[in-house]
Amino acid sequence: MPINQPYPVNPDRTRPWNDLPDLPVDPSLYRDVEVYEQLGQAKEALALLAGRSIAIPNPAMLINSITLQEAKVSSAIENVFTTDDDLYKAVSDSKANGEEAAPGPTKEVLRYREALWDGYHYLKEHDRFDRNYFVRLYQIIQESGDGIRPPFARTFIRMGGTGPNAGKPAYTPPQGKGIVEAKLNNLIGFLNDEASRPADVLLKMCIAHYQFEVIHPFRDGNGRVGRIMNLHIITKNNALELPILYLSRYILEHKQEYYEYLAGVSRQGDWKSWMLYMLKAVERTSQLTLRKVNDIIESKEEILGVLQEQTDIRRPDVLATAIFTQPYIKVNHLTDHNLYAENTARNYLNELAELQILQKREIKGKHYYINPALVEILSY
Repeated sequence: MPINQPYPVNPDRTRPWNDLPDLPVDPSLYRDVEVYEQLGQAKEALALLAGRSIAIPNPAMLINSITLQEAKVSSAIENVFTTDDDLYKAVSDSKANGEEAAPGPTKEVLRYREALWDGYHYLKEHDRFDRNYFVRLYQIIQESGDGIRPPFARTFIRMGGTGPNAGKPAYTPPQGKGIVEAKLNNLIGFLNDEASRPADVLLKMCIAHYQFEVIHPFRDGNGRVGRIMNLHIITKNNALELPILYLSRYILEHKQEYYEYLAGVSRQGDWKSWMLYMLKAVERTSQLTLRKVNDIIESKEEILGVLQEQTDIRRPDVLATAIFTQPYIKVNHLTDHNLYAENTARNYLNELAELQILQKREIKGKHYYINPALVEILSY
């Protein structure tokens, strides 16, 4: 693409955009003082989160809790809603087939979290994005054996709301034999090419997320796959060790702007507004996630102090950490990892309930020990 040439926009939202430009895009489309100022703020906030998370002795406190909230909120963007109570109970029951017994929306959220970790480990093993990476995410999220949508599967992105334009096509993704595959291959090449412009991982993430969403390679679930990809771009490039950034929170709270700025690129070539939006999302959610991380650590240390001063619990640091790995704890969570024998684990959890550190609840014959401090931290 020649320097300073305007971005070729989509001429007809009702027809497949088979002329979607390949990556990379001309840097002049996003090279702007305001964009780079926001980039600096986003990188600073993300670096603070990365530094704090690396210093945590047991990252399971963050892995299980914060990624669960990311899964819940990202699913809510697609109008898949579950209650915290259903979600936390299902996670607590997961080793006993709790997912199968959970309500449908809760199962969808749990599949999102499964896809988040599956993709993370896949990239750790293969060190490259590829088509299989995307298909795996899609198949886990949708619980489907499908792959890339076939050439005959025409897909519309329709307008929402209840007005006169509700339901009309807002955008039509590429379609045709080999076209979607070629566009996806171009995106994969862009993600794997460390020398491609832009060099900065966050700018690359902004561009890649837009491109994936407008390619729309699957029949459904593209939004969730694209948001998981965002976190994996960041972790693969070592800007964050674990995919704990609560990025979907900002998108949910500014959902209308998210779709407006996506459309602004394809309709007006407005890369600047899209970049500013996504970089602001990284900054704000890095700050929010850091607050949650700090609050989890501080709450755990406060409870550890109580255990050390007021109880004779053996290895109180182990128990304090264990009750912050997920909001609803059961006896088997302590025994499955050989932390304590069964009777000891039950006695310790009951003792914490007597101290009002935990709340004991019986649901359908099962005993759960709820950590109200962790529940509150995750709720804001």
